[in-house]
Order: sequence, then C-alpha cells, then structure tokens
Amino acid sequence: MKFVIIGGDAAGMSAAMQIVRNSEGNEIVTLERGEIYSYGQCGLPYVFGGEVDSFDDLIARTPEQFRNKYGIDARQRHEVTKVACDHKFVYGIDHNSGEKFKESYDRLLIATGADPVMPPWEGKDLSGIYSLKTIPDAKDIMAGLEDKADQVTIIGGGYIGLEMAENLAAIGKKIRIIDRGDRLGKIFDEDMSSFIHKEAERQGVELLLGESVEGFNGTKKVKSVITDHGEYETDLVLAAVGVAPNTSFLNGTGIYTSYHQAIEVNAFMETSIMDIYAAGDCATQFNRVKQRPDYVPLGTHANKQGRIAGLNMVDHSRTFQGIVGTSILKFFDLTLGRTGISSQEAKEAHIPYETVKIESTHAAGYYSKEDSMTLKLIYDEQSRQLLGGQVIGGQGVDKRIDVLATAIYHGMKIDELVDLDLSYSPPYNSVWDPIQQAARRAK
Repeated sequence: MKFVIIGGDAAGMSAAMQIVRNSEGNEIVTLERGEIYSYGQCGLPYVFGGEVDSFDDLIARTPEQFRNKYGIDARQRHEVTKVACDHKFVYGIDHNSGEKFKESYDRLLIATGADPVMPPWEGKDLSGIYSLKTIPDAKDIMAGLEDKADQVTIIGGGYIGLEMAENLAAIGKKIRIIDRGDRLGKIFDEDMSSFIHKEAERQGVELLLGESVEGFNGTKKVKSVITDHGEYETDLVLAAVGVAPNTSFLNGTGIYTSYHQAIEVNAFMETSIMDIYAAGDCATQFNRVKQRPDYVPLGTHANKQGRIAGLNMVDHSRTFQGIVGTSILKFFDLTLGRTGISSQEAKEAHIPYETVKIESTHAAGYYSKEDSMTLKLIYDEQSRQLLGGQVIGGQGVDKRIDVLATAIYHGMKIDELVDLDLSYSPPYNSVWDPIQQAARRAK
C-alpha cells in the first residue's frame, strides 16, 4: 500500500513513524513544502532569549534520518497545490527543480499545519516586518535584529507575542505590544489578564491596547507603525495576530472544513472523503467540555492526532479522545496556565456557570510567603461539573493546571476536588492544595 503524507512536521511525521512501526512492505512518501522536517516550533522564541543554544537544537530528526533509517521517502520543497480525490492523486510543484509533480496514493494524510495571518496592512511588504512560524522565519528575524534594531513592535498579545516580548527583552530590546483588543491574553478571563498587564508594565514593556494597526511607513525598510490612534517609530515589527489552517489548496475537493476553515475529522482522523485523513493544526479537535469540534492548534494535539491517524491508516483502530483546552506560558516572572473553558466561552455556550477565585501560595504559607498564585475555577452551577481553571503566579502553576486538566478530562465535579489525595509537604504544598481551597469556597 502507498501512503502519502502532506506535511513533514509534528502530525505528519508522527503518523509516518506509526506506519513504519506497525506495518511492513508499504511505501511512505512525505511531501514538505519547506526544507526542515520534524522540529519544535514552540521552542523558537527561546533561541532568541538564549535559553536554547541553536535553532538546530529544535530539530528532532532530519530528512536524511527519515530516509536512511526508516525508509521514508522524505521530500523537501515539494508543495502540494491540488488533491484529486476521485483519482487518488496529489499535484504540486517541486521547488528544487521548478517542475510540477504528480503522486498517486492509496491513503492520504493532510498534515499541512497553519500559517501566520498577515492582514492586508498598507506597507506590509517593507523589509523589517516579520511573522514567526518556522526556523527560516526565525533566522530572518534574527538577522533583522542584528541590523541595528533596538525598538521592536509586536502586533498581537497572544502566546507568540508574549513569549517573544519576554525573550527579546532579555537581550536588551525595547518592546512595544500593540493589540486591537483591550487586553492581553484573551484566552484568560478579564480579571486574570490584569496580572499579565501588570507584569508587562513592571518589565518595561510598552502596551498600546485598543489600537488597530492600519499600516506602516518607510521607504524600503519599516520606520514606523500607523494605528487608528497615532504613529510610532520602530526598527522591527513582528506580526503575531494568529494563524489560519493551511487548507485553501483543498477548495473544490469536497473535503469538509468548518471552524476557521480547519478540516473536520472524526475520532479516527478521517475526513469526509474515504481514504483521506487529516491531523494537526490544519484539522479540528473534539472538545470534551464543549462536546463539539473545536480549533485549538497546539503541538501536543498535533502529535497525538498524527499518531492516531498513522495507526488508523494501517488498520490499527484507535480513536482520538479529544482535548480540554490546556495550555501554559512563561511570561517574565509569571507562569500563565489555563484549561477547560473560560467564563466567556461558558456564556457563549449558554452554560449557567459560577466562578470562585482565591489567592494562595504554591507551598505552605509559613514556608513561602512571597511566591503567590491566583487560582480561578469555572463550574456549572446546576450540575456542579468543573468547566475550566485558570492559574497565574510563580512556582507550582504547572502542577495545578495539570491536576485541573485531568479532573476536567474525566468530568469531575467541583466538590470532588476536595477529596483528591494530592501530595503534601511544606516546600511543595499546603495541607489543603490551592485547588481544594478554592473548591471548598464554591457556592
């Protein structure tokens, strides 16, 4: 059997490796439009800040390793532009030679990921304006920073914007964040995002919130950013306003897309067309809290979905069990964690909810008085089911978020959190964990 996989990163190569490990005598062709396979995109900001030594450290396996060790026909700079579902062919351009190619398949996996959004701003093609998704993107930004770039303007206050703000500030750059919304970190509730604002200001980050970017000024290189409120001089711009699934080449195929044009898949990673699968940032994920398909593009989901897709492609039946929306972020001296749904999402889903919020410490109060955390729980006021959790603070945030994620995954009620047998020792916890302290105060 011949398997063709479009995309050579997390989802695509997780699937390819499952095919290798769970079948014999098959042909596996992977088509990657870039040059680099299987790397950790989430680690890119930390190369800028020096926490990771080199972009090469983020590469898990090279195309040569996939070819020589695993027998995968891993092709680089092969961009797929069309899928002919009826005849089981994919078409595209080999950017190495400039020639067109045509490849047949028995089963196909679409793992094309997502591309950064670049709005049609006037002057967006000036040099010095970047987006960040790939290692080549990061190398371009690094080169731009070395060209006398002291003032950096970041457009967007989401994960990439915040991570890059921290890491560029660490190497002495002046950081400005512009966001058209009234707050940073909009995946958090408003009362929790205020901690992000305070930390940004404490670290000397200039915040311009509620301003919409309209364009850029400059001759060949960007000199300033124009918003609906004013004009701001800058040496470099990073656009971090979100991503969109790379699925436009599928128009006319009959492959069904839904949220944000992501490919809708079932639990087996199957699309609406037989023998075509999808996984990763180009596909939907079933949300266990919302009980419907969702779009939350994260590396954890891509690796899991790719693994499930690969197993099903060789008839090892497995199902993807869904997500609960867990994520975590380091922002200067804060850790920002969340799982489940926010108050706003509960409201949009017409779920009658209640919240409880406390201030606590990651360890026993008498052991650690300074390293505090704020913890918020969202729960269904009728069924008492835990819907979401948000924790912002210093040490111990990751532990609490993972406990809450596990509880939400298994549909626990807020009152059941009180009975959990969680670890206790003064350097690590109070007798009552902050999660349990909050649960005890729920109405």
